[in-house]
Amino acid sequence: LADMSASTDPKMAFRECDIAFLIGSRPRSKGMERRDLLEINGGIFKAQGQALSEVAQRTVKVLVVGNPANTNGLIACHHARDLDPRNFTSMMRLDHNRALSQLALKIRHPVHDLHRMTVWGNHSTTQFPDLSQVLVNGSPLSTVLQDPQWVERFFIPTIQNRGAAVIEARGLSSAASAANAALSHMRDWIRGTPEGDWVTMGVLSDGSYGIPEGLMCGMPVTCREGRYEIVRGIELDPRSTTLIQQTCRELSSEKEAVATLLD
Repeated sequence: LADMSASTDPKMAFRECDIAFLIGSRPRSKGMERRDLLEINGGIFKAQGQALSEVAQRTVKVLVVGNPANTNGLIACHHARDLDPRNFTSMMRLDHNRALSQLALKIRHPVHDLHRMTVWGNHSTTQFPDLSQVLVNGSPLSTVLQDPQWVERFFIPTIQNRGAAVIEARGLSSAASAANAALSHMRDWIRGTPEGDWVTMGVLSDGSYGIPEGLMCGMPVTCREGRYEIVRGIELDPRSTTLIQQTCRELSSEKEAVATLLD
């Protein structure tokens, strides 16, 4: 570490930066509606997006962590008009890591044996952790796990509600695990994902998999040479498609709630 500086001026903080972690957002307080939270945080991320557009490196990589991360990321990206929209991502890696951990516990394999996990959609209770493409040491998950009731009744709701469970257990939201997820997200974006594997990132949808274009949505991606690419060609069954559509409806609703910030 060569130097540190602190600033309340985003233009000073982001000047010529190559990597930006947008962590700060106002938490939801008692009596506050979700729409209120979206609008308050939307103003914060609008200003940060504008500042990044003005003073950051043109190749800056931006990871939005502050919740609601997907929609905050969309707002920041929208107002960074002089930057490539692909410079902006939101954090789904914490959900991705939680899904890997729960599956590893179930099948009694180390996490590094598991590949091709995806968590679709919003960083919320509507997200869809998808096991359909998971490989265990290169073999389909079905070779070691055939328990659809566990998937439906335990795995999916556990991942969807893990954030609330952490708050209930410790009185605060995730800290170290979220920091680790943010660093892992950025490391893979910069250095690349392992051959034959992918990760989950919140990225701007291009219409793939029936997801409305222009949402910041959790999707499977590979990374090479500092760029991400959405994984193509995944075959989704009707149940998976329904769950993806459900979480995307929530993202669309959030987008509508901050429509005045996306003019």
